[in-house]
Amino acid sequence: MAVVLAGDWNGFRILKAAGLVRDGYVPTVLVSGPEIFDTHESDLAISFAAHRGFPAEWFIPLPHDAHSTREEAGIILAELQRRKIRSFLLVTSDYHTGRAGRIFRAAERAAGGGPAMRVVAAPDRDFQRESWWRQREARKIVLLEWVKTFATALGM
Repeated sequence: MAVVLAGDWNGFRILKAAGLVRDGYVPTVLVSGPEIFDTHESDLAISFAAHRGFPAEWFIPLPHDAHSTREEAGIILAELQRRKIRSFLLVTSDYHTGRAGRIFRAAERAAGGGPAMRVVAAPDRDFQRESWWRQREARKIVLLEWVKTFATALGM
């Protein structure tokens, strides 16, 4: 199973996960999504992927009210446990892979274990690793990710 983290407003994460199903790496995708504008992001993401030709049946919505990656990790890991999933691919934006991986591994340790996990990087329109310092949006992404990394380290 693949798991798509919420927070991608351009759809690159859901499309990366759809590609993992299409290419035979996973059979289904669990799509995380808090509520925005009276609609869960998971529903919007699935609709987006279906509009691009991917079968909606590949995706399982996981609506929730999490406000951080840490809260989202707890919800997702509980759902994976409920579904008896033994391994999963965590799909997130390339700039978010390190922090997301650390948060999920810490949540698994705190829970006494969890399914095996690999983090898969999805590209992002506003961030290119080799030239991020040249674009304003990419610089904002890097700054915000560092602030969130620091806050996570402080337990915030």
